[in-house]
Amino acid sequence: MDPNSFIDEKAESRLYIGNLDLRITEAALIKMFSPYGNIVSEEFLWHTRGPKRGEPRGFAFIQFSTKEEAKLAKEKMHGRLACGRPLVVRLASEKQLEEAAQNSSRAVGEMSKTGIIGGTSGQMSRIAKIAAIKNKLRTLEEEGCSMKKQKQAGTISCNKSVEQSSGRK
Repeated sequence: MDPNSFIDEKAESRLYIGNLDLRITEAALIKMFSPYGNIVSEEFLWHTRGPKRGEPRGFAFIQFSTKEEAKLAKEKMHGRLACGRPLVVRLASEKQLEEAAQNSSRAVGEMSKTGIIGGTSGQMSRIAKIAAIKNKLRTLEEEGCSMKKQKQAGTISCNKSVEQSSGRK
């Protein structure tokens, strides 16, 4: 048995469920999808940092025992309203392919903006990164120079306006 075919089979039986309302719980999600087959595993994603820590991220993954069960669940649940929101249900492998396509098209767009085309893919991404950093530095330097000119010209800065407003009290 080819180990790659097992991985492909597993990926084809894994669903991405997006556009989840924050009120939907793990138990409710399992209950919605269990009529379509045997659920092997479920990953409900949560914010782990920041102000939203502990809140749901709005998407999850469900692993069915077979790809047929996953496809049936996808057909029946995609677009179905849950707490007033239409569910987005895809095979997880489709989601990964879509994100990879978007990322590669963004990279090509950035390279064409900076005029970088040719070479190997590893070199292009490195060159594109360097060009992006240089552009960012140039922008920051220009903003810094314009801020200095404003201060020299006597433009009211944030600190001066705070002092003026505190003097009125």
